[in-house]
Amino acid sequence: MYLNTEVKKEIFTKHGKNEKDTGSAEGQIALFTFRINHLTSHLKENKKDHSTRRALIRLVGKRRNLLDYLKKKDIERYRSIIAELNLRK
Repeated sequence: MYLNTEVKKEIFTKHGKNEKDTGSAEGQIALFTFRINHLTSHLKENKKDHSTRRALIRLVGKRRNLLDYLKKKDIERYRSIIAELNLRK
């Protein structure tokens, strides 16, 4: 499986405060970005997989909402996570 507990711990350790900090906005955004990248590569191979396309669109919306929240609350944290993950609006 592409997303196991070791991968999640690594993502949350790198972008959150520690591996148990799964609720921080930065950790959630990083996890959503990992999943979005995986689904995007899947859809490049399977163009007619519409249920995965719908899931991808939902994930992008969730990540966008979290980024908007972070931008509203703390602009410096927003800028740092954008720079770390190479995201653009």
